[in-house]
Amino acid sequence: MPHELPKAYDPAEIEQRWAEYWVRENLFQADNHGQPSDFFTILLPPPNVTGRLHMGHMLNHTEMDVLTRWQRMLGKHAMWLPGTDHAGIATQMMVERQLASEGKKRQDLGRDAFIERTWEWRKQYGGYILDQMKRLGDSVDWSREFFTMDDHLSRAVREAFVRFWEEGLIYRGTYIVNWCPRCLTALSDLEVIHEETPGKLWEIRYPVVGMENEFIVVATTRPETMLGDSAVAVNPRDERYTHLHGKMVRLPLVGREIPIILDELAQPEFGTGAVKVTPAHDPNDFEAGKRHNLPELVIMDETAHMNAAAGAAYEGLDRYKAREKVVADLEASGALVSVKDYTVPLGKCDRCKTVVEPRISTQWFLAVNKATKDGREPLAKVAQDVVRDGRIKFTPENYQHIYLQWMENIHDWCISRQLWWGHRIPAWHCAACKGITVARTNPTECEHCHGTDIAQDTDVLDTWFSSGLLPFSALGWPEKTPDLDAFYPTSVLVTGFDILFFWVARMIMLGCHFMDEQKPNKRDVVPFREVYIHMLVRDAERQKMSKTKGNVVDPIGVIEKFGTDAARFTLASMAAPGTDISFSESRTESYRAFANKIWNAARFLFMNVDRATEQKVWSLAEFSAKGAQPASGLKDFAAVTLEDRWILSRFNRVAGEVSAALKEYRFHEAAHVVYHFFWGEYCDWYVELLKPRLLSEDREEARAAFANVVRIFEGALRLLAPFMPFITEEIWHALYDGQPPLKSIALAAFPATNEAQLDAAAERDMAILQDLIVSVRNVRAEVKVGQKEMLPIQVFAELDVRALLESNLPALSRLANVSDLSFVEESLAKATNSRATARFEVRLVYEQKIDVAAETARAKKELEKLEGEFERNNKQLGNESFLAKAPAKVVEGLKTRRVELESLIEKANARLAELAAQK
Repeated sequence: MPHELPKAYDPAEIEQRWAEYWVRENLFQADNHGQPSDFFTILLPPPNVTGRLHMGHMLNHTEMDVLTRWQRMLGKHAMWLPGTDHAGIATQMMVERQLASEGKKRQDLGRDAFIERTWEWRKQYGGYILDQMKRLGDSVDWSREFFTMDDHLSRAVREAFVRFWEEGLIYRGTYIVNWCPRCLTALSDLEVIHEETPGKLWEIRYPVVGMENEFIVVATTRPETMLGDSAVAVNPRDERYTHLHGKMVRLPLVGREIPIILDELAQPEFGTGAVKVTPAHDPNDFEAGKRHNLPELVIMDETAHMNAAAGAAYEGLDRYKAREKVVADLEASGALVSVKDYTVPLGKCDRCKTVVEPRISTQWFLAVNKATKDGREPLAKVAQDVVRDGRIKFTPENYQHIYLQWMENIHDWCISRQLWWGHRIPAWHCAACKGITVARTNPTECEHCHGTDIAQDTDVLDTWFSSGLLPFSALGWPEKTPDLDAFYPTSVLVTGFDILFFWVARMIMLGCHFMDEQKPNKRDVVPFREVYIHMLVRDAERQKMSKTKGNVVDPIGVIEKFGTDAARFTLASMAAPGTDISFSESRTESYRAFANKIWNAARFLFMNVDRATEQKVWSLAEFSAKGAQPASGLKDFAAVTLEDRWILSRFNRVAGEVSAALKEYRFHEAAHVVYHFFWGEYCDWYVELLKPRLLSEDREEARAAFANVVRIFEGALRLLAPFMPFITEEIWHALYDGQPPLKSIALAAFPATNEAQLDAAAERDMAILQDLIVSVRNVRAEVKVGQKEMLPIQVFAELDVRALLESNLPALSRLANVSDLSFVEESLAKATNSRATARFEVRLVYEQKIDVAAETARAKKELEKLEGEFERNNKQLGNESFLAKAPAKVVEGLKTRRVELESLIEKANARLAELAAQK
């Protein structure tokens, strides 16, 4: 039969098959027709073409896929937009390494040939991470896949650059920048990682010109740069140096005379209070040099080797070799005063980890704090306004404050990079008049003097410039396309904190600027409505994963061992907003067991359905004939018995709870709720309670039972589908005998609460029945009675509870092995082999001499547990901040529980008193 499932659950076999099916059938291509409220759009943070999947990716992709599948099942035109980034520095490094293995450099090939070689590399290796995404089951719209150097995206990049130039926001200037001597390019501040590193503080004696035996001592962490000093600075408020105002000093080793200047750059509490000023090799010194009109002496080349300006004794030396020689020469000349240990905040290239060198360089910049020529507000201001006024919401909320704080202190963005791979800057320099022509198409002459000797700028744009345009460029901008109308702004951005400023801030600035003219509603100019920042995935000991620690977990290895669904569910179940994930294989193993439970539940169901079909009681054809289930509640479900009314109500309530949790990115709560419903409520209780009816000789009773259990099972699969897409797809198709009403469970309706199917009374009554059964089971275990031995019980309870238990005696008998039920008129709290809850007290009638000491210890432990919970409950109810934020139903639940705890504590004390009397 089509619905037959193998005995063993093999995730590898079904995952590969369904992953291929989803792509082949193009199931996730989104329709761009509809009203604005019909769309859900999410942009994949484009992985580098050099990338490989890591656990951070796995978490990010799991969260995005859960949201996208959930929204698609809610009926939205859900479009998850995939693509890859050309990753300028990273990709160029990979190709250069490949060339180095052949004994070549990129300069040996020339620019055009090197770019062609890089395209070849991208074609061969660049799709690896996309293949991994398919293996994960990512429900992206592959028909809209992009690469940041595709022709239409390159056109958008050029359009953006030209517009900024025309608006007066892009300019070219000579400034001090972060320079990587390995990558040979400028870096933005965000691309520099600062590490506290043990270093030295050297104090050097500079003789004062014209004052015999008068010296000024300066402190520096970089003595090699003294060769480029233009001045010594002292603080104007520092009285120690008042007598040296206006004097000159002689630069040791060089002999050049330089001035003593008065500047706040010098802080009296740092070192000696006097500092050397090297404008060409320190950003703070650069600003001081501008203030005092100091010469900018460049003493290093682009590879951080000393040049001729450093002097013949040092020319050609690497900066660190030069440091050693400078220190040795200072010591030999008597100019070195002292060397002290000092912690240095060392800046390193984020990509290659080389120590960055501040360097004066001519670069291209985007002004972010300046209004456009036509009076439009600065990019940074607008990007702050849309967050402050709620057009963009951050989760967790604290990241809004972090974002705004950074944006208030943002500097102009250095957008040029000295690379060959990337979007080449569309600017041409004229050899005749030195003018710059910026154009949308390649010009043939200078726009200023009409000379034809023009050459394109050799720099490329920062990768983040093109990535910052993606929310609209990937949808067709600068053209006004149907996709742009439908899918912009995107609904939510799911990303990590590490690219909050690299990417998120840039997208907000660029999106608000360029979409302002395309979207008449100003609430629609933002690139996304919400930003969800996910946390780190750490190892089982909560340590950050790193190759040096050897604790990196390979997600592909986890998938191969436990299956993709188990890995996804593990991450989702731990993904609480603002909390790092401590990943362990033992947790994943438990969710692999959950997948087995789902599989075995399906096999149990199908085996019973096959028996019913043979007996002509009921068949899956009857279920299939009804078509797809609706979004709201369940149709054709006969809520006859207590367990029917209870499971139907719980199904509806759980559906609402899952959606409410996902709406607030509480993935962990959503996963927990659906896990508990399937395993705890459906499998452990409903199926067990239903078994006699499934086997009933009454054909109508059996038919109704089969119809109900299948409908609930199918609904549970739909609840699980966003989290565990592979196993639910496999079983869902089998449930419809291979002929489902839709191509995929991913296209079915996600369950929604049907208020008419909620039954609080059934949930309350079922909770009482469950408590009684569990209480009896626990007492049996404690007195070591075999679970199959039938024993009577006594119950002390109100009349309504008595009626409930009497009407469900068959369930009590079967699930708790109760031979007889009798009611008593006096409390059983002091009786042996008893349990007490807020609604009943139950005693297992079993004569056995008890171990008073052991029973007393157990009772004390139970009392401590109750008192601890009571104390925590009181703290929460006494916390005004908690009460102000918590949902009303949570507060009400705590108050109800407090009353229950008071009763239970009283009964526990009574039990201890009884045991004490028996000693």
